[in-house]
Amino acid sequence: MNDTTTQKLTLFNFWVAFGAFGLACFFGLYQVLERSGMFSFIQSPAVYFASVSTHGVLMAFVLTTFFIMGFGYYTATDSLKQPIWNPKLAWAGYGVCLFGVVLAAVPLLLGKASVLYTFYPPIQANAFFYIGATLLVVGSWIWAVIMIVMLQQWKQAHPGETVPLPMFATAANAFLWLWTSAGVAMEAVFQLLPWSLGLMDTIDVGLARTLFAWTLHPIVYFWLIPAYIALYSYVPQAAGGKLFSDELARLAFLLILVFGLPIGFHHLYMDPEQNHGWKLLHMVGTFAVAIPTLLTGFTVIASLEMAGRQRGGQGLFGWIGALPWKNPMVLAAILSLLMLVLGGFGGIVNASYAMNAMVHNTAWVPGHFHLIFAGTVVTLYFALAYQLWPRLCGRKLISEELVLVQLWSWFIGMGIMTTPWHVLGLLGQPRRISAVHYNSVLTLAWDPYELLMVIGGFVLLVSACLFVYLLYKTQTEGVGLESQSGDEGMNLQPVRPLPAWLNDFGLWNRVIGVLMALSYGVPILQFFFLKTYSPTAWGY
Repeated sequence: MNDTTTQKLTLFNFWVAFGAFGLACFFGLYQVLERSGMFSFIQSPAVYFASVSTHGVLMAFVLTTFFIMGFGYYTATDSLKQPIWNPKLAWAGYGVCLFGVVLAAVPLLLGKASVLYTFYPPIQANAFFYIGATLLVVGSWIWAVIMIVMLQQWKQAHPGETVPLPMFATAANAFLWLWTSAGVAMEAVFQLLPWSLGLMDTIDVGLARTLFAWTLHPIVYFWLIPAYIALYSYVPQAAGGKLFSDELARLAFLLILVFGLPIGFHHLYMDPEQNHGWKLLHMVGTFAVAIPTLLTGFTVIASLEMAGRQRGGQGLFGWIGALPWKNPMVLAAILSLLMLVLGGFGGIVNASYAMNAMVHNTAWVPGHFHLIFAGTVVTLYFALAYQLWPRLCGRKLISEELVLVQLWSWFIGMGIMTTPWHVLGLLGQPRRISAVHYNSVLTLAWDPYELLMVIGGFVLLVSACLFVYLLYKTQTEGVGLESQSGDEGMNLQPVRPLPAWLNDFGLWNRVIGVLMALSYGVPILQFFFLKTYSPTAWGY
């Protein structure tokens, strides 16, 4: 890729993303140390919750948003073979996002925005935090618009042709983000921000939580789609084969887009403001979103099996050993799929109304969340960074051996840390607490799992530092590449002409509009027709 503008945009976005990631990992280690109760001299509820909030925002909003924007610019230009539409607007979007992050960081680090990444009232943050978070979302909307415009430009220039799969997925993610971020944007602009500025005495907490539920789960798929692009567009070729089915891949992205949006109420199972019928509706949708995950697992594993057998793998499972495990992209895919299977099982538990009641407010939930996000998603972000960094910097990776060490150590550390959380959840340990010492014989069973959690945290921090080190040393001291023509890793195999419903988003956006109206229409309108809260309910 020789587009200098794309290279710079991608690199600038990536460095913010991975800088935030590195900082967040230090906060994460502090949290497991403090929460374990083994180090009384560092215990401080105020510092702990400020740390948790900063860690969550850096990981869930800053790392993901900047990585997805940078990767989106790279993917669009590389797969469509056309320059970025309106580079000045793209840089403006980047600037708005960065300014928003800086603005939100100040109250976070000062302990004035300890509201976790969910922003749940009645806990209130400083107004600058809400302004900064809103600017981050607005800047990301600029990216989404640019992706959609580039897609339409390509389709106009190539009538009747099939959109390259990586761009099809990127456009799906842009549409998904515009749909799902509307919820948190409405909550921030019309409730949280006026409230924090003193323009409103109080707000409807139930409405605020409902609007955030609009965003809370679909945002997971916003994070996940770039990881799926890696699985579909880079992994098959890295393994020495080809994608099993382009059509199944497109169908998976469309099903994520359609099923992944109207399902937020499974986060509100324990909340009283919504009727059980609406919760049941969202529960059905939550189970349905497992379908594209299963399609992805089948398609990617089939692609890996084809590659393994081409490499000489024999018997029922011989193809697994024949795969190039020393290829970072292949290794990351295998490790991330293992974590996706385990995390997906936890997701089924969380989606089930009765079982959710047992684990909802326990350590099980962060165990599940970290296994999916920090495990599956972040591992494939690592792999994409290793794949693209030489193309962006014009230098070879400083050490392929250390790359493998970093991927394995992250996988092992994640297993050591999240497994105890799942067990502790089943043993009744609550989440959203700053320490776990209750001076009770009933909690003695927690101690060995707390120790494992701390060990896992140390392993993960070392792995995170190694990742940032590898990128930095590659960019500053790596050996120059002989050629930068093309990208050998992206799978752009030709496909037959496809029907419009597999090659366009017009129909699907209309379907989403209907589903969102059905699943959120009455639940949100009720707050405007019923007296669901008292102005003095929270002591104002």
